[in-house]
Amino acid sequence: MADEERLLLATATAHPADIEQMPWLTADDFTHPLHAGLWQCLTALTRRRAPVHPVTVLWEAQQRGLLTPGIAPTELLALLGTPASSPQYWGERILQRFLLATARQVGHRIEASTDDRATTPYQLIVGSRRALAELSTVRTRWHHATSPTPTPLPARTRATAPPRAPAADHGSPRRPHLPLTRNPPVAGPQKVPATGRMSTPS
Repeated sequence: MADEERLLLATATAHPADIEQMPWLTADDFTHPLHAGLWQCLTALTRRRAPVHPVTVLWEAQQRGLLTPGIAPTELLALLGTPASSPQYWGERILQRFLLATARQVGHRIEASTDDRATTPYQLIVGSRRALAELSTVRTRWHHATSPTPTPLPARTRATAPPRAPAADHGSPRRPHLPLTRNPPVAGPQKVPATGRMSTPS
């Protein structure tokens, strides 16, 4: 148990970029209080965008009061300086162990409430729901840890809409349009040429 936690801390110190991909792991998942505090140091440094190195983690631990007389700084530096595998791997192992431990505790609590004759049916139902809700929370974190990262979809380009065809007119047929022409010139009254008056024979 403690070996997995030490390997996680050392590997996360060597690969701090992976810490941001592990929001599903909390300090409560650790069994050793010092390891839980060191994980909080790593996440705090990552959030502040500060350099992550065994020395900076040691400084953060001192600020948080994690270094007791029984913990030498050299031991802590040695713990943080032996990475192996990947933080994701060790984080999943730790969370899986915490999930199984939580399931056992929930089962024991429900069983103890069932065997207690002083427990009313209402108390049994309420207590069981609370216990199962705690287990569901851990299972949700486990699901996030083990689910593959979704692949982002490519950006869709906005296609140009094709020109719309004119709507068909189903009403009465229209009269065809005649070409517009100028009115022909109106002819004026024609003049009849004057003719001479014919003389009649006497």
